[in-house]
Amino acid sequence: MSFDYDLFVIGGGSGGVRAARIAASQHGARVGLAEESRMGGTCVIRGCVPKKLMIFASEGTHALDEARAYGWTDAQGGRFDWPVFRDKLHAELSRLEGLYENGLRTAEVDIFHQRARLADPHTVELADGTRKSAKHILVAVGGRPTRPGIPGEELGMISDDLFTMETLPRRVLVVGGGFIACEFATILKGLGCDTTLVHRGDKVLRGFDEEGRSLVTRQLQDIGITLRLEDGPARLDRSNAGIRVSFKAGAAQDYDAVMFATGRQPYTAGLGLENTGVELGKKGQIVVDEWSQTAVPSVFAVGDVTDRVNLTPVAIREGHAFADTIFGGQPRKIDHSLIASAVYVRPHELATIGLTEEQAEAQGPIEVYAASFRPMRSLFAGSEARAMMKLVVCAATRRVLGCHIFAPEAGEMIQLAAVAVGMGATKEDFDAAVAVHPTLAEELVTMRAPVRRTAAA
Repeated sequence: MSFDYDLFVIGGGSGGVRAARIAASQHGARVGLAEESRMGGTCVIRGCVPKKLMIFASEGTHALDEARAYGWTDAQGGRFDWPVFRDKLHAELSRLEGLYENGLRTAEVDIFHQRARLADPHTVELADGTRKSAKHILVAVGGRPTRPGIPGEELGMISDDLFTMETLPRRVLVVGGGFIACEFATILKGLGCDTTLVHRGDKVLRGFDEEGRSLVTRQLQDIGITLRLEDGPARLDRSNAGIRVSFKAGAAQDYDAVMFATGRQPYTAGLGLENTGVELGKKGQIVVDEWSQTAVPSVFAVGDVTDRVNLTPVAIREGHAFADTIFGGQPRKIDHSLIASAVYVRPHELATIGLTEEQAEAQGPIEVYAASFRPMRSLFAGSEARAMMKLVVCAATRRVLGCHIFAPEAGEMIQLAAVAVGMGATKEDFDAAVAVHPTLAEELVTMRAPVRRTAAA
Protein backbone atom coordinates (compact mmCIF):
# COMPACT_ATOMS: atom_id res chain seq x y z
CA MET A 1 0.00 0.00 0.00
CA SER A 2 1.27 3.48 -0.89
CA PHE A 3 1.14 6.25 1.72
CA ASP A 4 1.56 10.02 1.48
CA TYR A 5 4.03 9.86 4.37
CA ASP A 6 6.11 7.35 6.26
CA LEU A 7 5.28 9.31 9.41
CA PHE A 8 2.69 11.90 10.30
CA VAL A 9 3.11 13.68 13.62
CA ILE A 10 0.20 15.37 15.37
CA GLY A 11 1.65 18.02 17.66
CA GLY A 12 4.54 20.46 17.29
CA GLY A 13 5.87 20.42 20.83
CA SER A 14 9.25 19.20 21.98
CA GLY A 15 8.55 15.48 21.57
CA GLY A 16 6.78 15.69 18.24
CA VAL A 17 9.31 18.05 16.68
CA ARG A 18 12.24 15.90 17.78
CA ALA A 19 10.65 12.73 16.39
CA ALA A 20 9.81 14.40 13.07
CA ARG A 21 13.22 15.98 12.63
CA ILE A 22 15.21 12.83 13.49
CA ALA A 23 13.01 10.59 11.34
CA ALA A 24 13.38 12.92 8.35
CA SER A 25 16.93 14.25 8.61
CA GLN A 26 18.77 11.24 10.01
CA HIS A 27 16.70 8.32 8.72
CA GLY A 28 15.30 9.63 5.43
CA ALA A 29 11.61 9.27 6.25
CA ARG A 30 8.90 11.27 4.47
CA VAL A 31 7.34 13.24 7.34
CA GLY A 32 4.36 15.53 7.78
CA LEU A 33 3.52 17.42 10.99
CA ALA A 34 0.40 19.31 12.08
CA GLU A 35 0.31 21.88 14.90
CA GLU A 36 -2.85 23.83 15.69
CA SER A 37 -1.12 26.51 17.76
CA ARG A 38 2.46 27.78 17.89
CA MET A 39 5.44 25.61 17.08
CA GLY A 40 7.41 24.62 20.17
CA GLY A 41 4.45 23.55 22.28
CA THR A 42 3.87 24.12 25.96
CA CYS A 43 7.51 24.20 27.02
CA VAL A 44 8.69 26.86 24.59
CA ILE A 45 5.55 28.99 24.33
CA ARG A 46 3.54 28.54 27.54
CA GLY A 47 5.76 26.72 30.03
CA CYS A 48 9.39 26.08 30.90
CA VAL A 49 11.05 28.84 28.86
CA PRO A 50 8.81 31.85 29.63
CA LYS A 51 8.45 30.67 33.23
CA LYS A 52 12.23 30.54 33.75
CA LEU A 53 12.63 34.01 32.23
CA MET A 54 9.95 35.27 34.64
CA ILE A 55 11.84 33.64 37.49
CA PHE A 56 14.95 35.59 36.48
CA ALA A 57 12.93 38.81 36.35
CA SER A 58 11.41 38.19 39.77
CA GLU A 59 14.84 38.02 41.41
CA GLY A 60 15.53 41.73 40.90
CA THR A 61 14.45 42.96 44.33
CA HIS A 62 16.35 40.19 46.14
CA ALA A 63 19.47 40.90 44.09
CA LEU A 64 19.32 44.59 45.01
CA ASP A 65 18.88 43.78 48.70
CA GLU A 66 21.86 41.45 48.56
CA ALA A 67 23.96 44.01 46.70
CA ARG A 68 23.32 46.59 49.42
CA ALA A 69 24.30 44.04 52.06
CA TYR A 70 27.60 43.62 50.22
CA GLY A 71 28.30 47.34 50.32
CA TRP A 72 26.74 48.68 47.13
CA THR A 73 25.20 51.79 48.68
CA ASP A 74 23.89 53.11 45.35
CA ALA A 75 22.02 49.90 44.49
CA GLN A 76 18.52 51.33 44.31
CA GLY A 77 15.53 49.59 42.83
CA GLY A 78 12.92 51.09 40.55
CA ARG A 79 9.47 50.06 39.39
CA PHE A 80 9.14 46.80 37.53
CA ASP A 81 7.72 47.53 34.08
CA TRP A 82 5.61 44.50 33.21
CA PRO A 83 4.68 45.59 29.64
CA VAL A 84 8.35 46.13 28.75
CA PHE A 85 9.28 42.68 30.06
CA ARG A 86 6.24 41.00 28.50
CA ASP A 87 6.93 42.42 25.03
CA LYS A 88 10.57 41.38 25.20
CA LEU A 89 9.51 37.93 26.43
CA HIS A 90 7.19 37.40 23.48
CA ALA A 91 9.85 38.54 21.05
CA GLU A 92 12.15 35.86 22.46
CA LEU A 93 9.42 33.20 22.25
CA SER A 94 8.81 34.13 18.61
CA ARG A 95 12.53 33.76 17.93
CA LEU A 96 12.55 30.29 19.48
CA GLU A 97 9.38 29.32 17.59
CA GLY A 98 11.13 30.31 14.38
CA LEU A 99 14.10 28.09 15.21
CA TYR A 100 11.81 25.10 15.75
CA GLU A 101 10.01 25.68 12.47
CA ASN A 102 13.20 26.31 10.52
CA GLY A 103 14.68 23.10 11.89
CA LEU A 104 11.71 21.16 10.54
CA ARG A 105 11.86 22.86 7.16
CA THR A 106 15.58 22.20 6.89
CA ALA A 107 14.79 18.51 7.51
CA GLU A 108 12.18 18.76 4.71
CA VAL A 109 9.25 18.04 7.01
CA ASP A 110 5.91 19.21 5.59
CA ILE A 111 4.24 21.52 8.13
CA PHE A 112 0.49 22.05 8.44
CA HIS A 113 -0.60 24.90 10.71
CA GLN A 114 -3.95 23.47 11.71
CA ARG A 115 -5.55 20.95 13.99
CA ALA A 116 -5.47 17.31 12.96
CA ARG A 117 -7.39 14.23 14.00
CA LEU A 118 -7.21 10.52 13.23
CA ALA A 119 -9.73 9.29 10.67
CA ASP A 120 -8.45 5.70 10.84
CA PRO A 121 -5.19 3.94 11.85
CA HIS A 122 -3.39 5.23 8.75
CA THR A 123 -5.22 8.47 7.95
CA VAL A 124 -5.04 11.96 9.41
CA GLU A 125 -7.75 14.51 8.68
CA LEU A 126 -6.76 18.18 8.87
CA ALA A 127 -9.11 20.96 9.99
CA ASP A 128 -9.65 22.08 6.38
CA GLY A 129 -10.91 18.61 5.47
CA THR A 130 -7.75 17.48 3.70
CA ARG A 131 -6.73 13.90 4.41
CA LYS A 132 -3.18 12.54 4.55
CA SER A 133 -2.24 8.88 4.75
CA ALA A 134 0.76 7.63 6.72
CA LYS A 135 2.36 4.29 7.46
CA HIS A 136 2.94 5.45 11.03
CA ILE A 137 1.16 8.14 13.07
CA LEU A 138 2.68 9.72 16.16
CA VAL A 139 0.45 11.60 18.61
CA ALA A 140 2.38 14.21 20.59
CA VAL A 141 -0.25 16.77 21.55
CA GLY A 142 0.77 17.14 25.22
CA GLY A 143 -1.58 18.23 27.96
CA ARG A 144 -3.62 21.25 29.00
CA PRO A 145 -4.23 22.93 32.39
CA THR A 146 -7.40 21.95 34.23
CA ARG A 147 -9.79 23.94 36.41
CA PRO A 148 -11.15 22.65 39.72
CA GLY A 149 -14.82 22.38 38.74
CA ILE A 150 -16.24 25.01 41.11
CA PRO A 151 -18.85 27.75 40.54
CA GLY A 152 -17.31 30.83 38.97
CA GLU A 153 -14.13 29.07 37.87
CA GLU A 154 -14.29 30.90 34.53
CA LEU A 155 -13.27 34.06 36.40
CA GLY A 156 -9.88 32.54 37.16
CA MET A 157 -6.80 32.22 35.00
CA ILE A 158 -4.71 29.19 34.11
CA SER A 159 -0.93 29.23 33.84
CA ASP A 160 -1.06 29.96 30.08
CA ASP A 161 -2.75 33.30 30.80
CA LEU A 162 0.04 34.71 32.96
CA PHE A 163 2.30 35.37 30.00
CA THR A 164 -0.23 37.62 28.27
CA MET A 165 -1.58 39.71 31.18
CA GLU A 166 -2.03 43.40 30.36
CA THR A 167 -1.10 44.42 33.92
CA LEU A 168 0.19 42.70 37.02
CA PRO A 169 -2.48 42.09 39.67
CA ARG A 170 -1.99 43.87 42.98
CA ARG A 171 -3.57 40.97 44.94
CA VAL A 172 -3.42 37.46 43.51
CA LEU A 173 -4.50 34.03 44.71
CA VAL A 174 -2.69 30.94 43.40
CA VAL A 175 -4.66 27.72 43.80
CA GLY A 176 -2.62 24.51 44.04
CA GLY A 177 0.40 23.00 45.71
CA GLY A 178 2.39 21.43 42.88
CA PHE A 179 5.54 22.74 41.26
CA ILE A 180 3.63 25.04 38.88
CA ALA A 181 1.72 26.66 41.75
CA CYS A 182 4.85 27.09 43.87
CA GLU A 183 6.88 28.52 41.02
CA PHE A 184 4.25 31.02 39.91
CA ALA A 185 3.53 32.09 43.48
CA THR A 186 7.27 32.77 43.83
CA ILE A 187 7.32 34.71 40.54
CA LEU A 188 4.29 36.85 41.33
CA LYS A 189 5.57 37.69 44.80
CA GLY A 190 8.97 38.61 43.38
CA LEU A 191 7.35 40.93 40.83
CA GLY A 192 5.61 42.83 43.61
CA CYS A 193 2.18 41.19 43.81
CA ASP A 194 0.53 40.58 47.18
CA THR A 195 0.41 36.78 46.78
CA THR A 196 -1.60 34.10 48.56
CA LEU A 197 -1.31 30.37 47.86
CA VAL A 198 -4.11 28.04 48.90
CA HIS A 199 -3.55 24.28 48.98
CA ARG A 200 -5.61 21.39 50.28
CA GLY A 201 -2.60 19.64 51.86
CA ASP A 202 -0.60 20.47 54.99
CA LYS A 203 2.49 21.21 52.88
CA VAL A 204 3.25 21.72 49.19
CA LEU A 205 4.83 19.43 46.57
CA ARG A 206 3.17 16.09 47.23
CA GLY A 207 5.37 13.24 46.03
CA PHE A 208 8.68 14.94 46.80
CA ASP A 209 10.96 14.07 49.73
CA GLU A 210 9.18 15.07 52.96
CA GLU A 211 12.11 17.11 54.25
CA GLY A 212 12.28 19.00 50.98
CA ARG A 213 8.54 19.62 51.06
CA SER A 214 8.79 21.16 54.52
CA LEU A 215 11.66 23.40 53.46
CA VAL A 216 9.85 24.73 50.39
CA THR A 217 6.65 25.31 52.39
CA ARG A 218 8.61 27.30 54.96
CA GLN A 219 10.46 29.26 52.28
CA LEU A 220 7.22 30.35 50.60
CA GLN A 221 6.16 31.85 53.92
CA ASP A 222 9.58 33.40 54.54
CA ILE A 223 9.54 35.34 51.27
CA GLY A 224 6.16 36.84 52.18
CA ILE A 225 3.62 34.59 50.48
CA THR A 226 0.48 34.04 52.54
CA LEU A 227 -0.26 30.32 52.80
CA ARG A 228 -3.75 28.92 53.34
CA LEU A 229 -3.04 25.24 53.91
CA GLU A 230 -5.66 22.48 54.25
CA ASP A 231 -8.15 24.73 52.48
CA GLY A 232 -9.38 25.47 48.99
CA PRO A 233 -11.73 27.72 47.02
CA ALA A 234 -15.41 26.79 47.08
CA ARG A 235 -16.59 29.40 44.57
CA LEU A 236 -15.60 32.60 42.76
CA ASP A 237 -17.86 35.64 42.27
CA ARG A 238 -17.49 39.09 40.77
CA SER A 239 -17.33 41.85 43.38
CA ASN A 240 -16.79 45.60 43.39
CA ALA A 241 -13.26 44.92 44.66
CA GLY A 242 -12.40 42.32 42.01
CA ILE A 243 -12.97 38.58 42.41
CA ARG A 244 -14.41 37.36 45.68
CA VAL A 245 -13.18 33.90 46.67
CA SER A 246 -15.23 31.93 49.16
CA PHE A 247 -13.02 29.32 50.83
CA LYS A 248 -14.07 25.88 51.99
CA ALA A 249 -12.97 26.73 55.52
CA GLY A 250 -15.59 29.49 55.61
CA ALA A 251 -13.67 32.73 54.99
CA ALA A 252 -14.01 34.99 51.94
CA GLN A 253 -11.46 37.35 50.40
CA ASP A 254 -11.24 39.68 47.41
CA TYR A 255 -8.43 39.41 44.84
CA ASP A 256 -7.60 41.13 41.58
CA ALA A 257 -6.76 37.80 39.96
CA VAL A 258 -7.02 34.08 40.71
CA MET A 259 -4.72 31.57 39.04
CA PHE A 260 -5.56 27.87 38.98
CA ALA A 261 -2.59 25.51 39.06
CA THR A 262 -4.68 22.47 39.87
CA GLY A 263 -3.20 19.95 37.48
CA ARG A 264 -3.07 19.11 33.79
CA GLN A 265 -4.74 16.47 31.68
CA PRO A 266 -3.83 14.86 28.34
CA TYR A 267 -5.19 16.77 25.35
CA THR A 268 -6.94 13.82 23.70
CA ALA A 269 -10.48 15.16 23.31
CA GLY A 270 -11.52 15.45 19.67
CA LEU A 271 -8.51 13.59 18.30
CA GLY A 272 -10.63 10.92 16.66
CA LEU A 273 -9.01 8.15 18.66
CA GLU A 274 -12.33 6.38 18.81
CA ASN A 275 -11.88 5.74 15.07
CA THR A 276 -8.74 3.70 15.63
CA GLY A 277 -9.13 1.44 18.67
CA VAL A 278 -6.42 3.31 20.63
CA GLU A 279 -6.91 2.69 24.36
CA LEU A 280 -7.27 5.59 26.79
CA GLY A 281 -6.56 5.55 30.52
CA LYS A 282 -8.65 7.01 33.36
CA LYS A 283 -7.24 10.51 32.89
CA GLY A 284 -7.74 10.41 29.13
CA GLN A 285 -4.10 9.54 28.49
CA ILE A 286 -3.06 7.37 25.56
CA VAL A 287 -1.97 3.98 26.81
CA VAL A 288 1.33 2.88 25.28
CA ASP A 289 3.90 0.15 25.83
CA GLU A 290 7.61 0.53 26.53
CA TRP A 291 8.17 1.36 22.85
CA SER A 292 5.56 4.18 22.91
CA GLN A 293 3.26 2.01 20.76
CA THR A 294 -0.50 1.93 21.31
CA ALA A 295 -2.80 -1.07 20.95
CA VAL A 296 -3.01 -0.08 17.27
CA PRO A 297 0.30 -1.10 15.63
CA SER A 298 0.51 1.95 13.36
CA VAL A 299 -0.21 4.54 16.07
CA PHE A 300 2.35 5.73 18.63
CA ALA A 301 2.35 8.45 21.28
CA VAL A 302 5.02 10.34 23.25
CA GLY A 303 5.14 13.08 25.84
CA ASP A 304 2.54 14.33 28.28
CA VAL A 305 -0.34 12.84 26.30
CA THR A 306 0.80 9.45 27.64
CA ASP A 307 1.00 10.71 31.25
CA ARG A 308 4.15 8.74 32.02
CA VAL A 309 6.68 11.31 33.22
CA ASN A 310 5.44 14.75 32.24
CA LEU A 311 8.70 16.61 31.65
CA THR A 312 9.98 18.18 28.43
CA PRO A 313 13.33 16.33 28.33
CA VAL A 314 11.44 13.05 28.72
CA ALA A 315 9.21 13.85 25.73
CA ILE A 316 12.29 14.70 23.68
CA ARG A 317 13.98 11.41 24.58
CA GLU A 318 10.81 9.45 23.83
CA GLY A 319 10.43 11.13 20.45
CA HIS A 320 14.06 10.52 19.53
CA ALA A 321 13.91 6.89 20.64
CA PHE A 322 10.72 6.36 18.62
CA ALA A 323 12.35 7.73 15.44
CA ASP A 324 15.51 5.65 15.91
CA THR A 325 13.49 2.51 16.60
CA ILE A 326 10.98 2.73 13.77
CA PHE A 327 13.01 4.42 11.04
CA GLY A 328 16.66 3.95 12.01
CA GLY A 329 16.84 0.27 12.85
CA GLN A 330 18.19 1.21 16.28
CA PRO A 331 15.70 -0.12 18.87
CA ARG A 332 15.79 2.11 21.97
CA LYS A 333 13.57 2.33 25.04
CA ILE A 334 13.47 5.04 27.70
CA ASP A 335 13.96 4.20 31.37
CA HIS A 336 11.36 6.28 33.20
CA SER A 337 12.40 5.11 36.65
CA LEU A 338 15.34 7.47 37.24
CA ILE A 339 14.76 11.01 36.03
CA ALA A 340 16.01 14.20 37.68
CA SER A 341 13.76 17.22 38.19
CA ALA A 342 13.83 20.65 39.79
CA VAL A 343 11.32 23.09 41.25
CA TYR A 344 12.39 26.65 40.45
CA VAL A 345 11.28 28.40 43.60
CA ARG A 346 13.44 31.17 45.08
CA PRO A 347 15.82 31.91 46.69
CA HIS A 348 16.50 28.15 47.01
CA GLU A 349 15.42 25.60 44.42
CA LEU A 350 14.45 22.01 45.23
CA ALA A 351 16.02 19.39 42.97
CA THR A 352 15.88 15.62 43.12
CA ILE A 353 16.95 12.37 41.48
CA GLY A 354 15.93 8.88 42.51
CA LEU A 355 13.95 7.71 45.53
CA THR A 356 12.74 9.89 48.37
CA GLU A 357 13.76 8.86 51.86
CA GLU A 358 10.24 7.57 52.46
CA GLN A 359 10.18 5.50 49.26
CA ALA A 360 13.61 4.01 49.91
CA GLU A 361 12.78 3.11 53.52
CA ALA A 362 9.75 1.16 52.31
CA GLN A 363 12.04 -1.01 50.18
CA GLY A 364 14.65 -1.95 52.76
CA PRO A 365 17.27 -0.75 55.27
CA ILE A 366 18.83 2.58 54.35
CA GLU A 367 21.29 5.15 55.63
CA VAL A 368 20.57 8.86 55.27
CA TYR A 369 23.38 11.36 54.94
CA ALA A 370 22.26 14.97 55.22
CA ALA A 371 23.63 18.42 55.88
CA SER A 372 21.76 21.63 56.70
CA PHE A 373 23.62 24.92 56.71
CA ARG A 374 23.46 28.62 55.86
CA PRO A 375 25.19 29.20 52.49
CA MET A 376 28.20 31.53 52.55
CA ARG A 377 26.77 34.02 50.08
CA SER A 378 23.44 34.63 51.76
CA LEU A 379 24.87 34.26 55.27
CA PHE A 380 27.22 37.19 54.67
CA ALA A 381 24.24 39.24 53.50
CA GLY A 382 22.41 38.50 56.74
CA SER A 383 19.99 35.85 55.52
CA GLU A 384 18.75 33.09 57.79
CA ALA A 385 17.91 30.83 54.81
CA ARG A 386 19.28 27.32 55.15
CA ALA A 387 20.32 24.90 52.43
CA MET A 388 19.94 21.11 52.59
CA MET A 389 21.82 18.28 50.90
CA LYS A 390 20.67 14.67 51.29
CA LEU A 391 21.88 11.31 50.02
CA VAL A 392 19.70 8.24 50.56
CA VAL A 393 21.88 5.12 50.55
CA CYS A 394 21.02 1.41 50.43
CA ALA A 395 22.51 -0.12 53.57
CA ALA A 396 23.26 -3.42 51.83
CA THR A 397 24.72 -2.36 48.48
CA ARG A 398 25.89 1.17 49.46
CA ARG A 399 24.34 2.42 46.23
CA VAL A 400 23.00 5.99 46.32
CA LEU A 401 19.27 5.56 45.78
CA GLY A 402 18.33 9.23 45.92
CA CYS A 403 19.84 12.69 46.02
CA HIS A 404 17.89 15.74 47.18
CA ILE A 405 19.15 19.32 47.16
CA PHE A 406 17.51 22.48 48.50
CA ALA A 407 19.82 25.34 47.67
CA PRO A 408 20.46 28.16 45.20
CA GLU A 409 20.87 26.73 41.68
CA ALA A 410 20.00 23.22 42.90
CA GLY A 411 18.79 22.38 39.40
CA GLU A 412 22.29 22.93 38.04
CA MET A 413 23.78 20.63 40.70
CA ILE A 414 21.27 17.81 40.32
CA GLN A 415 22.04 17.47 36.61
CA LEU A 416 25.60 16.35 37.42
CA ALA A 417 24.53 14.27 40.41
CA ALA A 418 22.06 12.49 38.11
CA VAL A 419 24.94 11.14 36.03
CA ALA A 420 26.54 9.51 39.07
CA VAL A 421 23.26 8.18 40.49
CA GLY A 422 22.24 6.86 37.08
CA MET A 423 25.53 4.95 36.81
CA GLY A 424 24.87 3.26 40.16
CA ALA A 425 27.42 5.20 42.19
CA THR A 426 27.92 4.15 45.81
CA LYS A 427 28.33 6.39 48.80
CA GLU A 428 32.03 5.56 48.72
CA ASP A 429 32.19 6.76 45.10
CA PHE A 430 30.85 10.11 46.24
CA ASP A 431 33.33 10.14 49.15
CA ALA A 432 36.23 9.47 46.78
CA ALA A 433 35.61 12.74 44.91
CA VAL A 434 37.77 15.61 46.16
CA ALA A 435 35.65 18.59 47.18
CA VAL A 436 35.70 21.83 45.22
CA HIS A 437 36.01 24.51 47.90
CA PRO A 438 34.27 26.78 48.69
CA THR A 439 31.09 25.59 46.97
CA LEU A 440 27.65 24.47 48.02
CA ALA A 441 28.02 21.20 46.11
CA GLU A 442 31.06 20.10 48.12
CA GLU A 443 28.65 19.01 50.86
CA LEU A 444 27.62 16.12 48.62
CA VAL A 445 31.09 14.58 48.92
CA THR A 446 32.00 15.51 52.50
CA MET A 447 29.17 13.92 54.51
CA ARG A 448 30.90 11.04 56.29
CA ALA A 449 28.46 9.87 59.00
CA PRO A 450 24.77 9.07 58.48
CA VAL A 451 22.29 11.23 60.38
CA ARG A 452 19.96 8.24 60.69
CA ARG A 453 19.64 4.59 59.80
CA THR A 454 16.31 2.93 59.18
CA ALA A 455 15.31 -0.70 58.98
CA ALA A 456 12.93 -2.22 56.46
CA ALA A 457 9.31 -1.25 56.87
